[in-house]
Amino acid sequence: MEFIPSIKDAFNKYGTFSGRSSRSQYWWWFLFTILSGIFFSIIDFAILDVNAFSTDPNEPIGWFGTLWSLFLFIPGLAVGARRLHDVNRSGWWQLLILTVIGIFLLLFWYCTKSDQGENNYGNLST
Repeated sequence: MEFIPSIKDAFNKYGTFSGRSSRSQYWWWFLFTILSGIFFSIIDFAILDVNAFSTDPNEPIGWFGTLWSLFLFIPGLAVGARRLHDVNRSGWWQLLILTVIGIFLLLFWYCTKSDQGENNYGNLST
């Protein structure tokens, strides 16, 4: 799946945690969230004069980036769950992100080739 169709599909399935997502769809989504986060950080800096790397507790919050991150939170979890479904794992495994070792296991699963054919979560994604 290419970049634009991957992003459209992720937004069309905003809160859909069922089904499967391919490796390419997951990684295009990941790239989109990184690039859009950088974009909104620049907007926050340019308009609100927010320094994202400041340790000063009195520094104002970058509202554009914060709202955008909140907006992307649910579809990000959904794409991640569908990606795990594609390798025949439950979406609940995403909770491993809360542990140091779990990050590496999730990264491994996100990079693993899709299960061919049907698995417990449906047919092979396109």
